[in-house]
Amino acid sequence: MNTVLRLLVATFILLAANSAYAQDEDTSEKDQLKIVALEALIAAPPERALPRVRKILEGNNSDEVKESALFILSQIDLPEAQTLLVEMAMQTSGELQLEAIQMIGIGGDPTALSELSRVYEVGDIDVREAVLEAYMIADNVEGVMAVAMTTEVEEEFEAAVEMLAIMDATEELRGLRNRPGMSANLVEAFIISDDSEMLLEMAMDGSNREQQIEAIEALGIVDAAGTGTTLVEIYKGTDDEEIREAALSGMLIADYDEGVLELYRSSQDPGEKSELLQYLTIMDSDAIWEIIDAALEDER
Repeated sequence: MNTVLRLLVATFILLAANSAYAQDEDTSEKDQLKIVALEALIAAPPERALPRVRKILEGNNSDEVKESALFILSQIDLPEAQTLLVEMAMQTSGELQLEAIQMIGIGGDPTALSELSRVYEVGDIDVREAVLEAYMIADNVEGVMAVAMTTEVEEEFEAAVEMLAIMDATEELRGLRNRPGMSANLVEAFIISDDSEMLLEMAMDGSNREQQIEAIEALGIVDAAGTGTTLVEIYKGTDDEEIREAALSGMLIADYDEGVLELYRSSQDPGEKSELLQYLTIMDSDAIWEIIDAALEDER
Protein backbone atom coordinates (compact mmCIF):
# COMPACT_ATOMS: atom_id res chain seq x y z
CA MET A 1 0.00 0.00 0.00
CA ASN A 2 1.54 3.36 -0.98
CA THR A 3 2.11 6.15 1.53
CA VAL A 4 -0.82 8.31 0.43
CA LEU A 5 -3.30 5.43 0.57
CA ARG A 6 -1.98 4.29 3.94
CA LEU A 7 -2.40 7.80 5.32
CA LEU A 8 -5.95 7.97 3.99
CA VAL A 9 -6.76 4.67 5.70
CA ALA A 10 -5.24 5.93 8.92
CA THR A 11 -7.15 9.21 8.77
CA PHE A 12 -10.39 7.35 8.16
CA ILE A 13 -9.74 5.15 11.20
CA LEU A 14 -8.97 8.17 13.37
CA LEU A 15 -12.07 10.06 12.24
CA ALA A 16 -14.26 7.01 12.81
CA ALA A 17 -12.78 6.49 16.26
CA ASN A 18 -13.18 10.13 17.22
CA SER A 19 -16.79 10.09 16.07
CA ALA A 20 -17.38 7.15 18.37
CA TYR A 21 -15.65 8.93 21.24
CA ALA A 22 -17.80 12.01 20.73
CA GLN A 23 -20.93 9.90 21.11
CA ASP A 24 -19.60 7.96 24.08
CA GLU A 25 -20.94 9.38 27.34
CA ASP A 26 -17.98 7.81 29.16
CA THR A 27 -15.53 10.04 27.27
CA SER A 28 -15.09 13.13 29.40
CA GLU A 29 -14.84 16.65 28.03
CA LYS A 30 -11.26 16.71 29.25
CA ASP A 31 -10.44 13.58 27.22
CA GLN A 32 -12.17 14.99 24.15
CA LEU A 33 -10.06 18.12 24.45
CA LYS A 34 -6.89 16.01 24.71
CA ILE A 35 -7.87 14.10 21.58
CA VAL A 36 -8.39 17.35 19.65
CA ALA A 37 -5.03 18.62 20.88
CA LEU A 38 -3.36 15.39 19.76
CA GLU A 39 -4.90 15.72 16.30
CA ALA A 40 -3.25 19.13 15.98
CA LEU A 41 0.15 17.47 16.43
CA ILE A 42 -0.11 15.70 13.08
CA ALA A 43 1.03 18.90 11.38
CA ALA A 44 3.64 19.77 14.01
CA PRO A 45 7.41 19.25 13.60
CA PRO A 46 8.20 15.63 14.56
CA GLU A 47 10.75 16.57 17.22
CA ARG A 48 8.15 18.72 18.98
CA ALA A 49 5.27 16.29 18.58
CA LEU A 50 7.08 13.20 19.86
CA PRO A 51 7.71 14.23 23.50
CA ARG A 52 4.09 15.31 23.87
CA VAL A 53 2.80 12.03 22.49
CA ARG A 54 5.21 10.10 24.73
CA LYS A 55 3.95 12.01 27.77
CA ILE A 56 0.37 11.02 26.95
CA LEU A 57 1.26 7.36 26.44
CA GLU A 58 3.32 7.13 29.62
CA GLY A 59 0.84 9.10 31.72
CA ASN A 60 -2.38 8.19 33.47
CA ASN A 61 -4.69 8.71 30.52
CA SER A 62 -7.69 6.80 29.23
CA ASP A 63 -7.35 4.19 26.48
CA GLU A 64 -9.31 6.48 24.14
CA VAL A 65 -6.77 9.24 24.52
CA LYS A 66 -3.84 6.83 24.21
CA GLU A 67 -5.28 5.29 21.06
CA SER A 68 -5.40 8.75 19.46
CA ALA A 69 -1.82 9.27 20.57
CA LEU A 70 -0.82 6.00 18.92
CA PHE A 71 -2.16 7.21 15.61
CA ILE A 72 -0.14 10.42 15.82
CA LEU A 73 2.90 8.38 16.86
CA SER A 74 2.56 6.21 13.74
CA GLN A 75 2.81 9.34 11.58
CA ILE A 76 5.94 10.75 13.23
CA ASP A 77 8.88 10.07 10.94
CA LEU A 78 11.53 9.52 13.60
CA PRO A 79 13.25 6.26 14.63
CA GLU A 80 12.42 7.02 18.26
CA ALA A 81 8.73 7.18 17.41
CA GLN A 82 8.76 3.77 15.78
CA THR A 83 10.70 2.32 18.70
CA LEU A 84 8.07 3.63 21.10
CA LEU A 85 5.30 2.20 18.92
CA VAL A 86 6.95 -1.23 19.01
CA GLU A 87 7.30 -0.97 22.80
CA MET A 88 3.57 -0.28 23.06
CA ALA A 89 2.83 -3.30 20.88
CA MET A 90 5.08 -5.48 23.04
CA GLN A 91 4.34 -4.22 26.53
CA THR A 92 0.67 -3.28 26.59
CA SER A 93 -2.36 -5.57 26.42
CA GLY A 94 -5.97 -5.60 25.31
CA GLU A 95 -7.36 -3.03 22.89
CA LEU A 96 -4.39 -0.70 23.36
CA GLN A 97 -1.97 -3.40 22.21
CA LEU A 98 -4.12 -4.24 19.19
CA GLU A 99 -4.29 -0.54 18.32
CA ALA A 100 -0.50 -0.22 18.53
CA ILE A 101 -0.08 -3.20 16.20
CA GLN A 102 -2.52 -1.73 13.71
CA MET A 103 -0.72 1.61 13.81
CA ILE A 104 2.56 -0.09 12.97
CA GLY A 105 0.86 -1.38 9.83
CA ILE A 106 -0.48 2.06 8.99
CA GLY A 107 2.86 3.72 9.63
CA GLY A 108 4.58 1.18 7.40
CA ASP A 109 8.04 1.61 8.88
CA PRO A 110 10.12 -1.43 7.79
CA THR A 111 12.01 -1.70 11.07
CA ALA A 112 8.84 -1.56 13.16
CA LEU A 113 7.16 -4.09 10.89
CA SER A 114 10.07 -6.49 11.28
CA GLU A 115 9.62 -6.35 15.05
CA LEU A 116 6.04 -7.60 14.74
CA SER A 117 7.36 -11.13 14.33
CA ARG A 118 8.34 -11.07 18.01
CA VAL A 119 4.90 -9.77 18.94
CA TYR A 120 3.32 -12.58 16.92
CA GLU A 121 5.39 -15.27 18.61
CA VAL A 122 4.24 -14.42 22.12
CA GLY A 123 0.75 -13.14 21.35
CA ASP A 124 -2.67 -14.74 21.75
CA ILE A 125 -5.04 -15.37 18.83
CA ASP A 126 -6.30 -11.76 18.77
CA VAL A 127 -2.77 -10.40 18.72
CA ARG A 128 -1.74 -12.77 15.94
CA GLU A 129 -4.73 -11.77 13.83
CA ALA A 130 -3.86 -8.11 14.41
CA VAL A 131 -0.26 -8.71 13.28
CA LEU A 132 -1.42 -10.35 10.06
CA GLU A 133 -3.79 -7.45 9.41
CA ALA A 134 -0.98 -4.98 10.05
CA TYR A 135 1.17 -6.80 7.49
CA MET A 136 -1.69 -6.56 5.00
CA ILE A 137 -2.22 -2.83 5.61
CA ALA A 138 1.49 -2.27 5.02
CA ASP A 139 1.50 -4.62 2.00
CA ASN A 140 4.22 -6.58 3.78
CA VAL A 141 4.12 -9.90 1.94
CA GLU A 142 7.36 -11.04 3.58
CA GLY A 143 5.83 -10.87 7.05
CA VAL A 144 2.76 -12.90 6.11
CA MET A 145 4.92 -15.38 4.22
CA ALA A 146 7.12 -15.88 7.29
CA VAL A 147 4.04 -16.86 9.31
CA ALA A 148 2.89 -19.28 6.61
CA MET A 149 6.33 -20.86 6.40
CA THR A 150 6.90 -21.33 10.13
CA THR A 151 3.56 -21.95 11.85
CA GLU A 152 2.58 -25.49 12.78
CA VAL A 153 -1.01 -24.49 13.56
CA GLU A 154 -3.37 -25.22 10.69
CA GLU A 155 -5.74 -22.34 11.49
CA GLU A 156 -2.85 -19.87 11.47
CA PHE A 157 -1.54 -21.25 8.19
CA GLU A 158 -5.01 -20.93 6.67
CA ALA A 159 -5.30 -17.31 7.83
CA ALA A 160 -1.88 -16.50 6.40
CA VAL A 161 -2.52 -18.04 2.97
CA GLU A 162 -5.89 -16.30 2.72
CA MET A 163 -4.11 -13.04 3.48
CA LEU A 164 -1.54 -13.76 0.77
CA ALA A 165 -4.37 -14.41 -1.67
CA ILE A 166 -5.98 -11.08 -0.83
CA MET A 167 -2.58 -9.43 -1.35
CA ASP A 168 -2.23 -11.10 -4.80
CA ALA A 169 0.99 -12.80 -3.70
CA THR A 170 0.67 -15.51 -6.35
CA GLU A 171 4.27 -16.68 -6.47
CA GLU A 172 4.51 -16.89 -2.70
CA LEU A 173 1.35 -18.98 -2.55
CA ARG A 174 2.70 -21.35 -5.17
CA GLY A 175 5.85 -21.76 -3.13
CA LEU A 176 3.75 -23.05 -0.23
CA ARG A 177 2.06 -25.80 -2.21
CA ASN A 178 4.19 -28.63 -0.84
CA ARG A 179 4.23 -27.45 2.77
CA PRO A 180 3.78 -30.76 4.68
CA GLY A 181 0.35 -31.19 6.23
CA MET A 182 -0.89 -27.76 5.19
CA SER A 183 -1.49 -27.95 1.43
CA ALA A 184 -5.25 -28.59 1.62
CA ASN A 185 -5.82 -25.02 2.85
CA LEU A 186 -4.18 -23.62 -0.27
CA VAL A 187 -7.07 -24.53 -2.58
CA GLU A 188 -9.29 -21.80 -1.14
CA ALA A 189 -6.44 -19.31 -1.40
CA PHE A 190 -5.93 -20.15 -5.08
CA ILE A 191 -9.67 -19.62 -5.61
CA ILE A 192 -9.45 -16.17 -4.00
CA SER A 193 -6.43 -15.26 -6.13
CA ASP A 194 -8.16 -16.73 -9.22
CA ASP A 195 -5.10 -18.86 -9.98
CA SER A 196 -6.67 -21.39 -12.37
CA GLU A 197 -3.26 -22.51 -13.62
CA MET A 198 -2.20 -23.77 -10.19
CA LEU A 199 -5.62 -25.28 -9.49
CA LEU A 200 -5.37 -27.20 -12.75
CA GLU A 201 -1.92 -28.48 -11.80
CA MET A 202 -3.24 -29.63 -8.44
CA ALA A 203 -6.30 -31.21 -10.06
CA MET A 204 -4.07 -33.34 -12.27
CA ASP A 205 -1.74 -34.35 -9.42
CA GLY A 206 -2.82 -37.58 -7.73
CA SER A 207 -0.13 -37.52 -5.04
CA ASN A 208 -2.49 -35.77 -2.60
CA ARG A 209 -5.97 -37.17 -3.22
CA GLU A 210 -7.86 -34.90 -0.82
CA GLN A 211 -6.23 -31.85 -2.31
CA GLN A 212 -6.84 -33.15 -5.84
CA ILE A 213 -10.58 -33.56 -5.23
CA GLU A 214 -10.87 -30.06 -3.76
CA ALA A 215 -8.92 -28.58 -6.66
CA ILE A 216 -11.13 -30.30 -9.25
CA GLU A 217 -14.26 -28.80 -7.69
CA ALA A 218 -12.52 -25.43 -7.41
CA LEU A 219 -11.90 -25.36 -11.17
CA GLY A 220 -15.63 -24.86 -11.58
CA ILE A 221 -15.53 -21.83 -9.29
CA VAL A 222 -12.75 -20.00 -11.14
CA ASP A 223 -14.38 -21.01 -14.46
CA ALA A 224 -11.39 -20.08 -16.63
CA ALA A 225 -11.28 -20.65 -20.39
CA GLY A 226 -11.15 -24.37 -21.15
CA THR A 227 -12.09 -25.39 -17.61
CA GLY A 228 -15.22 -27.24 -18.72
CA THR A 229 -13.34 -29.32 -21.26
CA THR A 230 -10.71 -30.14 -18.64
CA LEU A 231 -13.36 -31.32 -16.18
CA VAL A 232 -14.87 -33.60 -18.83
CA GLU A 233 -11.45 -35.11 -19.55
CA ILE A 234 -10.81 -35.63 -15.83
CA TYR A 235 -14.14 -37.42 -15.54
CA LYS A 236 -13.44 -39.63 -18.55
CA GLY A 237 -9.91 -40.43 -17.45
CA THR A 238 -10.73 -42.11 -14.14
CA ASP A 239 -12.88 -44.79 -12.55
CA ASP A 240 -12.54 -43.18 -9.13
CA GLU A 241 -16.08 -42.27 -8.11
CA GLU A 242 -15.05 -39.42 -5.80
CA ILE A 243 -12.97 -37.78 -8.52
CA ARG A 244 -15.83 -38.20 -10.98
CA GLU A 245 -18.22 -36.61 -8.49
CA ALA A 246 -15.79 -33.73 -8.01
CA ALA A 247 -15.60 -33.21 -11.79
CA LEU A 248 -19.39 -33.22 -12.05
CA SER A 249 -19.64 -30.77 -9.16
CA GLY A 250 -17.17 -28.51 -10.95
CA MET A 251 -19.28 -28.63 -14.12
CA LEU A 252 -22.40 -27.90 -12.09
CA ILE A 253 -20.77 -24.90 -10.40
CA ALA A 254 -19.52 -23.61 -13.78
CA ASP A 255 -22.91 -24.34 -15.36
CA TYR A 256 -21.15 -26.37 -18.05
CA ASP A 257 -24.13 -28.42 -19.19
CA GLU A 258 -22.48 -29.10 -22.56
CA GLY A 259 -19.95 -31.32 -20.82
CA VAL A 260 -22.54 -33.23 -18.82
CA LEU A 261 -24.60 -33.70 -22.00
CA GLU A 262 -21.53 -35.06 -23.80
CA LEU A 263 -20.96 -37.55 -20.99
CA TYR A 264 -24.62 -38.56 -21.00
CA ARG A 265 -24.66 -39.27 -24.73
CA SER A 266 -21.43 -41.28 -24.63
CA SER A 267 -22.33 -43.37 -21.59
CA GLN A 268 -23.56 -46.95 -21.95
CA ASP A 269 -24.20 -47.44 -18.24
CA PRO A 270 -27.85 -46.97 -17.15
CA GLY A 271 -26.89 -45.96 -13.61
CA GLU A 272 -24.39 -43.40 -14.84
CA LYS A 273 -26.86 -42.02 -17.39
CA SER A 274 -29.44 -41.63 -14.62
CA GLU A 275 -27.04 -39.61 -12.49
CA LEU A 276 -25.98 -37.43 -15.42
CA LEU A 277 -29.63 -36.83 -16.28
CA GLN A 278 -30.22 -35.62 -12.73
CA TYR A 279 -27.34 -33.17 -13.10
CA LEU A 280 -28.76 -31.87 -16.38
CA THR A 281 -32.12 -31.38 -14.68
CA ILE A 282 -30.56 -29.42 -11.85
CA MET A 283 -28.65 -27.31 -14.39
CA ASP A 284 -31.90 -26.64 -16.31
CA SER A 285 -30.17 -27.59 -19.55
CA ASP A 286 -31.95 -26.69 -22.79
CA ALA A 287 -31.41 -30.28 -23.93
CA ILE A 288 -33.13 -31.88 -20.97
CA TRP A 289 -36.61 -32.08 -22.48
CA GLU A 290 -35.35 -33.65 -25.67
CA ILE A 291 -33.53 -36.29 -23.62
CA ILE A 292 -36.54 -36.94 -21.41
CA ASP A 293 -38.87 -37.25 -24.39
CA ALA A 294 -36.47 -39.66 -26.12
CA ALA A 295 -36.23 -41.79 -22.98
CA LEU A 296 -39.99 -41.87 -22.53
CA GLU A 297 -40.56 -42.84 -26.14
CA ASP A 298 -38.14 -45.77 -25.97
CA GLU A 299 -40.41 -48.82 -25.75
CA ARG A 300 -37.65 -51.42 -25.64
